[in-house]
Amino acid sequence: MNLDSVIEKIRRARHLILSTHRHCDGDGLGAQLALYHALRKTKKEARLLNVDKTPKKYSFLAGFDDIQFFEGAFDPITPVDLALIFDTNDRRLLGPLYQELKRYAKEIVFVDHHPILSQGPEPTPGSIIEPSAASTGEIVYNIIKKLNVELNNDIAQALYTSIAFDTHLFRYIRNSSASHAIAAELLKHRINTEQIHRHLFGNQTVHKTAFMSKALGSIEYHDNHKIAFLKVSLKDLMAHGLEIDETRDIVDMILNIETIEAAVVFREDGPRQFKLSIRSKGKIEVHGVAESLGGGGHLFSAGAYLKGDYEELKNQTINLLSHRLKAAS
Repeated sequence: MNLDSVIEKIRRARHLILSTHRHCDGDGLGAQLALYHALRKTKKEARLLNVDKTPKKYSFLAGFDDIQFFEGAFDPITPVDLALIFDTNDRRLLGPLYQELKRYAKEIVFVDHHPILSQGPEPTPGSIIEPSAASTGEIVYNIIKKLNVELNNDIAQALYTSIAFDTHLFRYIRNSSASHAIAAELLKHRINTEQIHRHLFGNQTVHKTAFMSKALGSIEYHDNHKIAFLKVSLKDLMAHGLEIDETRDIVDMILNIETIEAAVVFREDGPRQFKLSIRSKGKIEVHGVAESLGGGGHLFSAGAYLKGDYEELKNQTINLLSHRLKAAS
């Protein structure tokens, strides 16, 4: 892990851009905001710049209103010393912003806990990639400690959000005590954990409940009810007035079905454009499936952005999972 070298890059930099992957989530956003608040304490100039708009569910976070999103020529980027990208090491998840960062940032560093892709672009030299960390927030916690910045309420809130989100309230901590140990320190500060939990995993609206009722009734089952598949149409999202981010937890709900070993959600983002999400209970490794389709992620939680004919992509995904299920049986 290149922690010390990244710390030195941060110390030398006067102007920084902090970013995360498109359709940001609680881990990347929490890590990004935590370091933003820490850098402000050191009087450095840091800009929060993401690919697209931040989901409103994260508006409770201090610094939410400081986050900008890339608008091409209408939102010019000025030269900076360092760009830090959180919760991904795949530059494709930052297009077209990444191309602009290459032009205007002297250095680009990824800070991430996903495995490096074997079939995709490599992270930039000197990046911090730590797959043993249960969240990107844990890595940022160590960065802040190494910078000798004292935690405050805003930093603690952002870090707790990152860790709570990606561990699903400490259900998935990778057999490590680190998540709990860091959380124990964060709880010494004035943060409302019940509020954070509610914003991340609760606060379901009437519209989303109606949507979920329809969607969950459309699940397809394969391989003797061991693989579940669901398509979320753009038409249904628009009809229920939902943001794309509000579909994120559907795949986890499906995985709770007793017989299911792997759950798949195809979210329609546009004509012939889909976001694939795959989850596994541990019997089937899904990272390789996602990577073979141009994506990536974790061993048992992965995804990809796909373009093409829906039926062909659907059959390809199910066949890949079925093959792995048979191999694991």
